[in-house]
Amino acid sequence: MDKYITGSKVGILLLCALLMSACSTNSTTTQSEAAGTAAASGTTITQNGAATGVQLASVKLSDLVTFDEDDSNTSWTADQSTDIALAGTSAVVDGTGAESKDGSVTITAAGTYVLSGKLSDGQIVVNNQDEGTVHFILNGVNITNSDSAAIDIKEAGKVIITLEDGTENSVSDGATYVYADETTDEPSAAIFSKADLTINGTGKLSVSANYNDGITSKGDLKIMGGTIEIKAADDGIVGKDLVAMQDGNISITAEGDGIKSTNDTETDKGFIGIAAGTFDIKAGNDGIQAETTLVIDGGTYTVVTGGGSENGEVKTGDQGAGMGMRGDRGQGTGGQAPGTSETSTPATKPEIMPETPTQEASTTSTTTTAESETASTKGLKAGGDISINNGTFTIDSADDAVHSNSNIALTDGELQIQSGDDGIHADALVAISGGKIDITKSYEGIEGANIAISGGEANVVSSDDGVNVAGGNDEATVGGGPQEQDQFSDAAANVLTISGGTLTVDATGDGLDSNGSIVMSGGTVIVNGPTNGGNGSLDYDGSFDQSGGTLIAAGSSGMAQATSDTSGQHAVSMTFPQTQKAGTVVQLKDSEGNAILTFAPSKDYQSLVISSPDLKDGGSYTLYSGGTSSGSEANGLYTDGEYTGGAKVVSFEITSSVTWLNESGVTTANTNSGPGGGGGGGKRRP
Repeated sequence: MDKYITGSKVGILLLCALLMSACSTNSTTTQSEAAGTAAASGTTITQNGAATGVQLASVKLSDLVTFDEDDSNTSWTADQSTDIALAGTSAVVDGTGAESKDGSVTITAAGTYVLSGKLSDGQIVVNNQDEGTVHFILNGVNITNSDSAAIDIKEAGKVIITLEDGTENSVSDGATYVYADETTDEPSAAIFSKADLTINGTGKLSVSANYNDGITSKGDLKIMGGTIEIKAADDGIVGKDLVAMQDGNISITAEGDGIKSTNDTETDKGFIGIAAGTFDIKAGNDGIQAETTLVIDGGTYTVVTGGGSENGEVKTGDQGAGMGMRGDRGQGTGGQAPGTSETSTPATKPEIMPETPTQEASTTSTTTTAESETASTKGLKAGGDISINNGTFTIDSADDAVHSNSNIALTDGELQIQSGDDGIHADALVAISGGKIDITKSYEGIEGANIAISGGEANVVSSDDGVNVAGGNDEATVGGGPQEQDQFSDAAANVLTISGGTLTVDATGDGLDSNGSIVMSGGTVIVNGPTNGGNGSLDYDGSFDQSGGTLIAAGSSGMAQATSDTSGQHAVSMTFPQTQKAGTVVQLKDSEGNAILTFAPSKDYQSLVISSPDLKDGGSYTLYSGGTSSGSEANGLYTDGEYTGGAKVVSFEITSSVTWLNESGVTTANTNSGPGGGGGGGKRRP
């Protein structure tokens, strides 16, 4: 019997780090608990924003499911199997355990069955009452059924379908199913199984699902290999209890979800785990959607959802409007759950019909508008945790590219993302410890109740906030009116923690935006922030404590903030008298002529914040502007080489944690941060 750990244990593996005293054995972790005590790739985040290093326990496919020996069994011999030769409207059975009647072949006993030939309007039925394993070999078959599933597995202990090496196999169903009575709604897929189902082998299987789903198992669904092509009127691949993929070349075109699990009543089920393979998914709704946990160890993925990012909902950004909250757009159950507020027209049939206005509602309002929920169009989505351990991903999604209703841990891999909404979103924690992330299009780049970056490389382009902790003012214009999005818990506990890696942000809204605090102890952060004076390259409500790493933040000056005056590392905040053109090089040198930093912002800027371990208390420095550098450039930051032709802007001495500058020399935070500036702490207008 298949073995897999429970969904609650998966959450514990992801959230409970070694040495983490705050970790509870309770299998249910609330959002507020996760915000206050989540462990992110070597970081524990506490209520006061302090960070303590711990080691995160990683979650992999082997933690979720154990593949049985027979899952990989592709062998068979003619003398120990039953041969089934399909011949148009009938079949010839040579052996025991199966019979052909009225165009259908029914298998009633455990054993091995070898199928070949064409069944023009019939069905393969498995009805094995002894709960044994039925292993059948698709050895070059073409099975069509005009009014039901092509393969209907009614009962068996387990079924294994082997795609014989070198063969091409195809199954298709009709656009309309005929059921025994109105209470019957199964089968509902071209290949349908009420038992655990495994597909293995190296052959090819083409599935044309004209009625509903392509391949569905009401238990466990495992795919070990083979080439599988699916075109589905609704979902491509569905496993109720789990979907586990060892390898394969999978191509899915689905009006609904590409790959999904559906068990939302048992916490130890409803997950998806993928070890390797090549996946090409075009889905009207979500690309890969796990009801509970999604774990990906490797593979190559091309995912397009909802027609791509160009079909994302039109939103109004956080143009200096303050700190709003946003409600979630899609939950674990197919992206649609009570409490969401998506209201645009679904791409496919809605799972939840519009509510009928009640009499009570009419007494308090003269007009009640019935709301329907929008189809979820996310790339990778989970109602629980997402763990990406490796893989190559190209995602073009109308909604979030990677979305978790709980936590996301990204330890390795390469992600190329274009999103109509968030690039990466978690309701609780986003933990990035490795890999390379390129978000070339998004509304908000990386968003979570807490975000911790300890390694890897992340490049973010956003039309609103680049990195957003605990939400912002994000309204979607749907049906002629605004609509709230993405809710988080109390922002007091929310922290953006950066302890390593490289983060580059190009944001139209705020660059780094935390409704709580920011803690930075390592890594390199480059922000090419807004040109709009209503936003800032840095925006935080609590404090920004920096003790290590390199920070460069360029942008508009109207709402500029620097690091907090409680920081252990020195920072310089310069406000230029006029807007500087994009590409204008600036260099900061010490009194001995050593370059502290040479940088060319990619956008127009008037405010520049620099924090480096090389800035020393009592040190004398000079800022230059213009000129050129012969050094090696990456994301506007130059290393080595020679800087020439620049003009001196200002010389100064560092005597405090944050040195505020204009062209005349050292000034105060109030001069630089606009009306209501927050003094030495660098707070912007309340």
